[in-house]
Amino acid sequence: MGTTWGTIGGVFGVSLGVTVLVVVMFSLGVAAWARSGGGAPRHGAHRGRSERVAAAAAVACFAACLATAAYGIDLIVPG
Repeated sequence: MGTTWGTIGGVFGVSLGVTVLVVVMFSLGVAAWARSGGGAPRHGAHRGRSERVAAAAAVACFAACLATAAYGIDLIVPG
């Protein structure tokens, strides 16, 4: 039984890439959420278009992180 170092390197590369992608997506989601006002109610003022777009971008980033984590758990847990 031998060790296939190329395969181990490939797994390491994909794992590192996905990890960096999830961290970047989560960071962009936090930044967009802060730009949108963080969900805090504004006293009588309507939300502007840029705030709504930032909130939608934050939700999309968080959903992408959640989907990636759920897919990883699905790969690990047999079922």
